[in-house]
Amino acid sequence: MSARHVLVVEDDVKIAALLADYLEADGHRVSRIGDGAQALAFLRQEAVDLILLDLMLPGLDGLEVCRQARSFTDATIIMITARVDEVDRLLGLDSGADDYICKPFSPREVAARVRAHLRRSAAHAATATPLAVDRRGLRIMHGGAVFPLTPVEFRILAELIEHAGRVYSRQQLLDLAHEDQRDINDRTVDSHIKNIRRKLAAVPALGECLQSVYGVGYRFDAPV
Repeated sequence: MSARHVLVVEDDVKIAALLADYLEADGHRVSRIGDGAQALAFLRQEAVDLILLDLMLPGLDGLEVCRQARSFTDATIIMITARVDEVDRLLGLDSGADDYICKPFSPREVAARVRAHLRRSAAHAATATPLAVDRRGLRIMHGGAVFPLTPVEFRILAELIEHAGRVYSRQQLLDLAHEDQRDINDRTVDSHIKNIRRKLAAVPALGECLQSVYGVGYRFDAPV
C-alpha cells in the first residue's frame, strides 16, 4: 500500500514540524499548512487520508475549517486544541471531527492515534463496495447513483473495474469498445477514457482511479 497522506494544519511551526517528524517516521506522507483558508484550498485540490487540525488558527479557525471541509471530504479529522472544557469538545465533534486531542500532548500518542484511525478507515474501505457493475442493465452505480455512461464507455469501464489492477492495452480496450471493429483507432480509446474520467470525477474518491500506464494503456485502481 502506498503511503497515506496526512495534512497537519497548525500555525505553530515547531509543533507542526514535530508532528511531521513522527508521522513521516511512521511512513506517512505529510503536508503542513498554518492557515485555515489555505488548508481548505489545499484540500479542494489534494486528496488526503487524515487531517490533524488545530482549533486556534489565524483567519478561519479550526471549527470552521472542519465544518467546510466536511462538505467535500471524507478524510478523518482529528482536532487539536489547548481549550479543554466540555463545550469546546462537543463543538469540535459536532463540527464533523472524528476525534479530539488536547494540548499538551505526546507526539507518540498522536502518532498512535493516527495509526489507529488509518487502520480503521483502511478496513472500512476494504469491505466497502463503492462501485457496482450491472452488465444486464448496462449500468455502473455508486451509492445508488448511476453514472451516465454510453454503451461503449460502459463496456470499457466495466471490464477495468472487474479486473482492477490489471493493465489493458489500447488494442484490448478497442476490441472491447467496438465489437464490430468499425473505423477506430488509439485516439478513439483516449477520447472514451477522457470522458469516463470526467464522469468518475463527480465522486472525489474515484477521480484518480483510472490510471494511464505509459506506453501500454490503462489500469483501474480500486479506491482505498
